[in-house]
Amino acid sequence: MMSLTDIAYNVPTLWIVMLGTLGLLIGSFLNVVIYRLPQILIAQWQDEAYQTLNRPPPARITYNLCWPRSACASCQQPLLRRDLVPVLSWCWLRGNSRCCQQPIPLQYPLVELACGLLFVIAATIWPPGLTLAAGLVFLCLLLTLAVIDAQTLLLPDVLTLPLIWIGLGVNIGNVYVALPDAVMGAATGYLSFTLLAATFKLLTGKEALGGGDAKLLAAFGAWFGWAILPQLVTMAACGGLLGATGLRLFHRKALNQPIAFGPWLILAGGYFLFM
Repeated sequence: MMSLTDIAYNVPTLWIVMLGTLGLLIGSFLNVVIYRLPQILIAQWQDEAYQTLNRPPPARITYNLCWPRSACASCQQPLLRRDLVPVLSWCWLRGNSRCCQQPIPLQYPLVELACGLLFVIAATIWPPGLTLAAGLVFLCLLLTLAVIDAQTLLLPDVLTLPLIWIGLGVNIGNVYVALPDAVMGAATGYLSFTLLAATFKLLTGKEALGGGDAKLLAAFGAWFGWAILPQLVTMAACGGLLGATGLRLFHRKALNQPIAFGPWLILAGGYFLFM
């Protein structure tokens, strides 16, 4: 029986198809995380607030990332298995749910396609091994964080903190950078953004960067070391500025309206992962 390494080197087309298919399937699960995780966290925060006020929390349906089974976002009808095939189900249904004929957000096939494409790119760069496995985990977490932040302006600790520790753990073996550089990168990333946000608030009285952005930059430092952080932040800031200008010009949104900075950091971080 051929090993994954043998397949990657001797049958590269099969290897790319395998990784692309895996990416599509994982992308489908990431859609579940993107949809449910913010709701789960908000429910937890509300329960904590009610507990602080010594009031009973309101009755609500409880669920986690694995239960109950996926359902229509419009009418909550459980989805059929044939409607859960990544990308293809959305195409078969022509973008409308089978049960109530309401539009299925384009986000679902786009996230699946993006995850599949990222897996294919990774398969062409790295052979099977720790570097590839770590890179795929990194990409999945980044894709999930980017969409959640774009939709809710949240970068959940439950995703950013594991990203930091995974980066440090991977670099114990000097996979991307030496461990001392990774530790210095995590500390520098977090402290620099935290100090910048505190200084801005002191001078203007307004919040500029959230704690999630600082933890995300710490994660990039843990993966790639401290030396790339200035370039990464500069790229993200330029992208964020262009994005804010585009929103102002094409969607008539005010320049002082909050925008998600996390996706721009993530795009820059993804660039450094591949480059």
